[in-house]
Amino acid sequence: MSSPERVNSPERISGPVVLAPMEGLADAPMRDVLTRIGGIDWCVSEFIRVTEGLLNVGTIRRGVPESEHGWRTRAGVPVRPQLLGSDVRWMGENAALLASMDAPAIDINFGCPAKTVNRHRGGAALLTEPELLREIVASVRAATPTHIPVTAKMRLGLTDTSQTLECAQALADGGAGEITVHARTKVEGYKPPAHWEWLARIREAVPVPVIANGEVWTTEDYRRIREVSGCDAVMIGRGLVRCPDLGLRILQDTDAAVLGWDELWPWLADFFRQTRLRVVDRHSPGRLKQWLAMLGQHYPQARELFDSLRRETSADVVTRRLEGPLESAA
Repeated sequence: MSSPERVNSPERISGPVVLAPMEGLADAPMRDVLTRIGGIDWCVSEFIRVTEGLLNVGTIRRGVPESEHGWRTRAGVPVRPQLLGSDVRWMGENAALLASMDAPAIDINFGCPAKTVNRHRGGAALLTEPELLREIVASVRAATPTHIPVTAKMRLGLTDTSQTLECAQALADGGAGEITVHARTKVEGYKPPAHWEWLARIREAVPVPVIANGEVWTTEDYRRIREVSGCDAVMIGRGLVRCPDLGLRILQDTDAAVLGWDELWPWLADFFRQTRLRVVDRHSPGRLKQWLAMLGQHYPQARELFDSLRRETSADVVTRRLEGPLESAA
């Protein structure tokens, strides 16, 4: 079965839609499929962890294979690499390495809520240390040629919003040219609601563009987050994975589905083919099941397919199912 064709998208008249970095979810196959379906202006990669020392170029290439193709997906959508770490010196050194690889921009992760990341002073754990945020961004900015944007992603705080504005200002003072804000604290995780009103406060407090992020599932959510926040650009994560045509819906300013299940079907097969090239066969069915479970929010057929594959561990069996007739999918 050949790869499905990219969906032709109308020209955007609204603000940019950005695919969020999501560890273990928005990997290269997912980025490829979602950007070919359309409606996404750029992506941020899963985080690249920095400890002490230079990253291995091969590791970067494996995590962000788009780096070998001008840092763009097959649809031509730019992918910005994201660094995560707390070592000021090595964050800068590795930013210089990415710049030498012609990265289109370098993003810094101050938003990841994962316990394993936070325990090692990464992601949202640093939101109690505004001065360290400033130093990290300043190190990355100083190590990166001026024509390459340095951006940052943060949450509203670790446990509360007492330092929210101070953290955002520290990022801007350090040289971040753009700040994405997930409108929840670390301890709130992904529990609704997202506090969109804070996005407006942050936007008024810093002299750089703010990208709104958090709890965008529909075109109406997109309209409302822009209205409440005043932000032009919106980053969407799980909303795009659950509803792969959400970017197209936003482009067309409609809440109606653009892709039916029969149109989505070839993309599932394509995603799984790509996943098998990157993941050992015993793990690849799990990645498809993860996506099907999320797609079930919009497609009843995805729930049925998930149920039928729930205990399936053979990648060959899954491939035959996806490359067989749609009528036998569930």
